[in-house]
Amino acid sequence: MGDADLLRSLGIDPAQLDPAPPWAPRAGVERLDGSHPCVRCGKPATATGVVVAPGYGRRWLDRCMPCLIATTPRGGPRAPLVETVNVLREAAREAGVALTIVTDES
Repeated sequence: MGDADLLRSLGIDPAQLDPAPPWAPRAGVERLDGSHPCVRCGKPATATGVVVAPGYGRRWLDRCMPCLIATTPRGGPRAPLVETVNVLREAAREAGVALTIVTDES
């Protein structure tokens, strides 16, 4: 997911984000002084990063840790779902555990 997609998924207007400098390795740490709110929930930000917003350039994306975790894109399983399910079934069988797997695929 690109920066523009991330902002769109969060419902954030890039114009509302503070401009970020072109290069400032310590600026992110200095920014986490409690004065910047999380863009998602408004609590003090404990994590920050820079996104590049088309038409707006580099912008700070400040989030608290729970919102950062909740909004960080993650990849799905690398293998097809059926292979992942088969591995789980085999592991449960070897462990002697009763397992019911429910998927949204037919």
